[in-house]
Amino acid sequence: MKKLLALVLALAISLSLAGCHGSLAEQTDQTPQEQLHPAFAVPDSFDTGKHYEITFWAKNDTNLTQVAIYKQAIADFEALYPNITVNLRLYTDYGKIYNDVITNIATDTTPNVCITYPDHIATYLTGEDTVAVLDALIDDPRYGLGGKELRFDSPTRQEVIGEFLEECVIEGSLCAIPFMRSTEACYVNKTYVEKLGYTLPEQLTWDFIWEVSEAAMEKDADGNFLLNGQKVLIPFIYKSTDNMMIQLLRQKGAGYSTDAGEIEIFNDTTRELLLTIAEHAETGAFNTFKLAGYPANFLNAGQCVFAIDSTAGATWMGSDAPLIDIAEEKLVRFETQVMTIPQVDPEHPWMISQGPSLCVFQKEDPQEVLASWLFAQFLLTNSVQIAYSTTEGYVPVTSKAQQSPEYQEYLSRSGEDNDYYYSVKIDAAKLLLENTENTFVTPVFNGSTSLRNAAGQLIENVNKGVRRGQSFDGKAMDKLFSEVTSLYRLDQIQPRGDAGKRGPLPTEAKLLLTGLALCWLGMGAYVIFDKLRKKKS
Repeated sequence: MKKLLALVLALAISLSLAGCHGSLAEQTDQTPQEQLHPAFAVPDSFDTGKHYEITFWAKNDTNLTQVAIYKQAIADFEALYPNITVNLRLYTDYGKIYNDVITNIATDTTPNVCITYPDHIATYLTGEDTVAVLDALIDDPRYGLGGKELRFDSPTRQEVIGEFLEECVIEGSLCAIPFMRSTEACYVNKTYVEKLGYTLPEQLTWDFIWEVSEAAMEKDADGNFLLNGQKVLIPFIYKSTDNMMIQLLRQKGAGYSTDAGEIEIFNDTTRELLLTIAEHAETGAFNTFKLAGYPANFLNAGQCVFAIDSTAGATWMGSDAPLIDIAEEKLVRFETQVMTIPQVDPEHPWMISQGPSLCVFQKEDPQEVLASWLFAQFLLTNSVQIAYSTTEGYVPVTSKAQQSPEYQEYLSRSGEDNDYYYSVKIDAAKLLLENTENTFVTPVFNGSTSLRNAAGQLIENVNKGVRRGQSFDGKAMDKLFSEVTSLYRLDQIQPRGDAGKRGPLPTEAKLLLTGLALCWLGMGAYVIFDKLRKKKS
């Protein structure tokens, strides 16, 4: 028995040393981020003698001008690299791109490049070798940003706006490059605000928005709103309620989530915010896109005072908008003012940074990945960045494009016409350019998309609930939190540890634990055996 115990102990010690050795080796050779997402190894050179066919999944808002820009970019790129063919697949919704990528990961048929969001990429990364990590590529002196082997005028890393590039870092690794950026803006019917006896401040506050919205609800004896003479008026409409909740929490300094993925949204500040929203939803002064409809349509019909939407939606906003989506006879003339979203503290404004990024997918052939990277990088050139940004209230993601004479001239000609130089569109772009330092992004992790959806769902449920006569006391709010947690499986999100590693225990750890268990069993058996022997004697 003593010999058996000695053998078990020796086994346990050996396994312990093996496990420790492996752990120390990993810590010495690789950072936790590199262990989680190894950087793509850049080939020594690009093989121009071989033909590569890559797929590019892109999103456009049914905007044919954007489609034409994609096609022109592909044609220009293929002229520089005749051995690369780019196949374009268009989507009208980022969610559909996300769903198709997830589906194709299982069959190893992901695209080579797609336009997507960092929240989505965090989920792609849960698959093995799905996304090409770009840390080595971006700084490569030959094929990285500004590389000497490139056949086009690429921006350098320093010329990519730092805040935008930082948004593409997930769990310590660069997993994408920014393509376009936008934020949210409040499109105001200034004519109506002044008709109500108010003067727009330099910076909107939530108190101002709520006060004016309630003042607009007054009706005449026939049930028409005094402000517009119509039966329909929704003073305040918010397009993205997830952004609404996220930004309110940031402005209040309240919890949303940690960088590690710990859920903090279900707090007292969230309760207070939802009760305020419920109060104004009950009077009809506030509504959401999901329940009421597209904010621009109400704004342009004279049925809305404050419409909050992305700066990328500016071409739909205002009496002279080039993409008006209502019948001409319903259009109401008014002066449109583009303003930052309402703030809790105007002296310390916060607004969300959003917009699509470019994700490059891992493939068996590193040359194919390099070809994909070359095309993704080409989309950062001035010709593409400036052309695309002028289609909406986007801004280019590089200082090279932003400071170019061509782009500066575009901004300076605001209002010359109601199409290319549409003033509301250019004002929306200027808003972000002037507030880049006041923008923020939410933590990205596997499950952050679900949390974002849950943030909006809280507002949507309250908005619908009060219209059905539901009150939101303490118990009702607890129930709401529980229902949303269950709906989006937030209780199943596993926060990352300090090393940023998740998943099952390593084999060495399992062997170590097994060895220790055998050791304890051996000692227990020895004690019992010894007692029985003594009892016999």
